[in-house]
Amino acid sequence: MKRIFHILPILFISFHGFSQTDTKIYDIINNISANRIQSDIETLANFGTRHTLSDTISETRGIGAARRWIKKEFDKISKECNNCLEVFYQKDLVKKGTNKRITKDVWVVNVVAIQRGTKNPNSFIAMSGDIDSRITDPNNFTDDAPGANDNATGMAGALEAARVLSKYKFDNSIIYVGLSGEEQGLFGGKGLANFAIEKNWDIIGVMNNDMIGNIKGIDGVIDNRTFRIFSEPTPPTETANQRRARRFYGGEVDGISRQLARYIYKTTKTYMPEMNPKIIYRLDRFGRGGHHRPFNDVGFAGIRIMEAHENYTQQHQDIRTENGIEYGDKLKFVNFEYTKKLTAVNAINLASIASAPLAPKNVGIGGIVQASAKFSWESVEEAKGYKIYWRDTTSPTWDHFKYVEDVTEFTLDGIILDNYFFGVSAVGKNGHESIVSFPSKIIR
Repeated sequence: MKRIFHILPILFISFHGFSQTDTKIYDIINNISANRIQSDIETLANFGTRHTLSDTISETRGIGAARRWIKKEFDKISKECNNCLEVFYQKDLVKKGTNKRITKDVWVVNVVAIQRGTKNPNSFIAMSGDIDSRITDPNNFTDDAPGANDNATGMAGALEAARVLSKYKFDNSIIYVGLSGEEQGLFGGKGLANFAIEKNWDIIGVMNNDMIGNIKGIDGVIDNRTFRIFSEPTPPTETANQRRARRFYGGEVDGISRQLARYIYKTTKTYMPEMNPKIIYRLDRFGRGGHHRPFNDVGFAGIRIMEAHENYTQQHQDIRTENGIEYGDKLKFVNFEYTKKLTAVNAINLASIASAPLAPKNVGIGGIVQASAKFSWESVEEAKGYKIYWRDTTSPTWDHFKYVEDVTEFTLDGIILDNYFFGVSAVGKNGHESIVSFPSKIIR
């Protein structure tokens, strides 16, 4: 069935920031514990070093002890929720000489915990933190590298999110994971991304958390509410035809990772309006890398969540004091309340996406040289309705929408196609909505 919706100029209004809320999301925010996060960060930092090439035999020092402790924590969480988590190691052997930072053969071991969805168990939204740490010399795997902020904070956040969200059931599956080998070349992410392909997992998105505990920047700015969401504009896996189409139809800033970033922005502003999310139009920090990139490389949506103001005296530094400046990634520099806030940001987005229908597929758009915009999409199981979004071509966020039900095609009369970008999301009976799908084909 096709319906025509007429929009009169006087009724053209913005719905930015208006959305239905779910009270359990507020409960999730309130249940995140700064004390538990602090305890986890302290435990991880006290392993001395978690360098990828460090000791794997000791029970108290090195990456082996760290990953065994992480698995025990996931196992404990699973036991408390009637074995609701599938906990396992996922590993790959990386050979000496693979790059200059791999000086000996090493098993790169990730610790994975899966909370299966009740309706779409093979569709996953993931939160990752990094297990490993380093100091100035990336190949020094013996000296102390506490890695309190980089990245015990992200790993502690993933553990805490699992503790809180495991008390609920969701339609889609959630992955909580500690990734290894990040500092040596993003090997853990690469291994898990390939594992996901082998298992034919439907990865909705990956939220990589890398440094979520510092509030005082090298520039002197102190800010405990702002955080950054890094996302690439379009997938590197797109075809030549897809790139060619973007020249004529747009979409240069509307890839799947960018839509995930916009979703996180919107969810945060809805449920945690005191926070200040900043969407950064960049894959990662200038010339640097993070563990969402390997997932992007194979075509999955992935973003990086991190603090807004970095302090480089505390990143990848030997522990020392020079000219009155204290160097090193120590516990004393971590703000646990801020880490709690960013963990909550992750948790509410995991819960929202895991509660929502899957995103519409094969969204079509048309209306060339017409005073209307036409849309079509495939029906989504479990969807009660759909939101057709539009925004100015210079706007970073979806600012307007029209809600429709019982249709898979629709026309917005009075909306000039040339002046806006458009997308479609699916809305469940519970009010949660999917990530927005940008049109992928032209209809006449």
